Amino acid sequence: MAIITANKDNFTEVIAGNDLLLVDFWAPWCGPCRQFGPIFEAASEKHTDFAFAKVNTEDEQELAGAMAIQAIPTLMAFKGGTLVYAEAGALPASGLDRLIEQIRSFDVAAAAAAQEASKNVSGAA
Repeated sequence: MAIITANKDNFTEVIAGNDLLLVDFWAPWCGPCRQFGPIFEAASEKHTDFAFAKVNTEDEQELAGAMAIQAIPTLMAFKGGTLVYAEAGALPASGLDRLIEQIRSFDVAAAAAAQEASKNVSGAA
């Protein structure tokens, strides 16, 4: 599957238009980013139920700042438009495959309900 080039003009639409989305924040001068690039691309071909996007932080400094990117590469995952994962650092192929499986099975609604319940309990104390 083709990797989407995301930028400040289309980022919101890329998130909204893809139920399962992985976003790689990277820069051309970054060695770990260049190592992770082929792994990310191979995963995009293997996991066709996911959309894959890349954000060049050199070209998209405003977007990187808005997303609080402090180190690259940073990988973010969205499910149903909700950010469910954000972590700096390159993953090996096996680690990316495991992450994808976890995201695929992650229940966003149950997690939101549990978070709301914990707020209600802590607020009652």
